[in-house]
Amino acid sequence: MLNVHTGPRDVTRWTQMLQRMNHPVREVTIGLVGKYVEYEDSYKSLKEALLHAGIAHQARVNIEWIESERMVWPDCRNQLERFDGILVPGGFGKRGIEGMLHAIRCAREDRIPYFGICLGMQTMVIEFARNACGLADADSTEFNPGTPHRVIYKLRELKGVDELGGTMRLGAYPCRLAENSLAREAYGVSEISERHRHRYEFNREFQDTLTAHGLRLTGQTPDGVYVEICEVPDHPWFLGCQFHPEFKSKPLEPHPLFTAFLGAALAHKEEKSKPTVEEITTPFREYSHAQ
Repeated sequence: MLNVHTGPRDVTRWTQMLQRMNHPVREVTIGLVGKYVEYEDSYKSLKEALLHAGIAHQARVNIEWIESERMVWPDCRNQLERFDGILVPGGFGKRGIEGMLHAIRCAREDRIPYFGICLGMQTMVIEFARNACGLADADSTEFNPGTPHRVIYKLRELKGVDELGGTMRLGAYPCRLAENSLAREAYGVSEISERHRHRYEFNREFQDTLTAHGLRLTGQTPDGVYVEICEVPDHPWFLGCQFHPEFKSKPLEPHPLFTAFLGAALAHKEEKSKPTVEEITTPFREYSHAQ
């Protein structure tokens, strides 16, 4: 016998969480546009983080897995308009990137809540550079080393390093959040620490051009070197982060960014369900004509 005394157990929070999870009062549908959706377990942490946020909102979260290679502009607008929110996750390599860019453009222009994680932030920056700033050839050097507008490029400390093994920026790093930003509102604090796994970064050479057209850099390392979070303020909810917030989400402590994203998706769904002026006035016009 170890003779360990733990005291009385209090499972109140756990039972309350189960109650919220098993008895949702709302429902939301998220389109996850990725390149590994054939194997859903590739995004297991993301799925769980979305479900945790659903519990916080007492909402059932439906996730639809969308192969990014199948996204074609402008047809994808009809495919994606039914979603309450769009999420583009992390990944490596060029395959499926153009489809992600189309999905992000759809979310930005059609004002659908968007959440980009790691590669999802990088593609968000590329899409904004191309379609909001007019830099048609904007790209990441991961996909096009010769691009004249390398808005995303290899980590500066990896310049001249071609071997990929052991070259990623890994682990937890601090990040300062800008005031009056979606990120600051979600976290409720001015500085955070999040886990990273990437080898490409935002290129500050294009910072002035991108911010002049409306992109906002709302999360940066304390030394001002790395851009960690980007937002588009003129949008219901449009945010990309370089780190992986899903790694820190828990059922009883859903990650703030996922909770905020789901809140925006629920609000978007509610807004879509409101009748338009045309729908409201048509019955009255028909009645008047009938008289």
